[in-house]
Parts: sequence; structure tokens; C-alpha cells
Amino acid sequence: MPDTKLTIWGRANSVNVQKVLWCLTELGLAYERIDAGMQYGKTREAEYLAMNPNARIPTLVEGDFVLWESNSIMRYLCLAHGSGTPIYPETPKQRASVDRWLDWTLSAVQPVDRPVFWGIVRTAPAERDMLQVQRDADAAAEVWAIADRLLSSRRFIDGDAFTLADIAIGSYARRWLGVEGISRPAQPHLTRWLAELGKRPGFAEFVAPPMS
Repeated sequence: MPDTKLTIWGRANSVNVQKVLWCLTELGLAYERIDAGMQYGKTREAEYLAMNPNARIPTLVEGDFVLWESNSIMRYLCLAHGSGTPIYPETPKQRASVDRWLDWTLSAVQPVDRPVFWGIVRTAPAERDMLQVQRDADAAAEVWAIADRLLSSRRFIDGDAFTLADIAIGSYARRWLGVEGISRPAQPHLTRWLAELGKRPGFAEFVAPPMS
């Protein structure tokens, strides 16, 4: 029998790994995770680069199939192992609607999230430039205001049903609302939505733990 077990390469404190682990939980799939990246190394080794030439995480391995990019991995898991799952709708218009939000995390959210998160969580206190971090936070607040306005009239990002859009954006929202030391405007609808996501087992296990 061919080896078809699911293996995820990547450290658990990576937001992109967290998205994939949350998705796996939603689909009830068994998997193995191998620490890689930052203090664990491995991503620059020849074996890993043969799987993922970007030297980044996560990477999914299933038998002889290898896939990188977290949003692509989540889509694949739904298509290959979650037939009929409501988190990635089958009809073209509904699926495209979810897909645009997955793209939005890359085009709009990730660029403004990274400098704030890294400027505080992954920078030693003595080395932080809080004036710059606050400027970055002000830019991030404008992006998150889009989601806050949207969530004023719907339960989840793409409507009344939980989808991959909530996993992708919710993983970043936890960082935005959880990071300390910055000023940010009240965003009550975003806060309400994140609290609801917090009740889901995959979020509680993989996204909610202390950030590092």
C-alpha cells in the first residue's frame, strides 16, 4: 500500500502552519507534524528544498505528493479529503467568494500584520522601535476596519456560514487583537467574531495559545 499519511512540516507558532492545522481539525483528519523553521532549522537543507524551493513553511507531504503555500494546502485538503464540506463550498460563485478572501489575506492582511507582530512579539524589548510599530499598527487598523465593517452585518467573513475565509483571516485577527503595547481603535464586530471563532476546537488548540 502506498504511504498516503498526511505530514505537515512547520513549527506550531507560525500563523501559516496554524491555519493548516486548524483546517485539518475542522475536517477531522489525522496527520503528523514535523517541526521546521526558525529555531528548528531544516528549511535550508537539501531534502527540504527539494520539497519546497522557497525554504518556507508549511509544506504538506502525502505519499509522493508535495504542496506548499498554506491557502493552497487548505484548499487541497478540502477537495481531496473533505468532499461536500461547507467550509469550502462546491458551487463556483460561493467558492470564488471564499477564494477572494483567501487572496485578501495575502494582498492586504499579511503585509500589515507582519511588521506589527515581528516588531513586538519577535523583537526583544530593548530593541523595539515602538514609534515605528505604532505607525505600522495605524496602517493595520485601516485594513482591519474593512473586516470590522463587513462583520457588522454578517456572522462570518463570507456570510452566515463558517468557511476557510474565517480560518485564514481569523488566524491573523488573533494576532492583531492579541498583541500588546499598541494603540488601536475599538473594532467591536471584529472582536465579537473572533470570540466566536475561539469556541472552535481548532482555533483553541492551535491559534489561541500565547504568541511567540
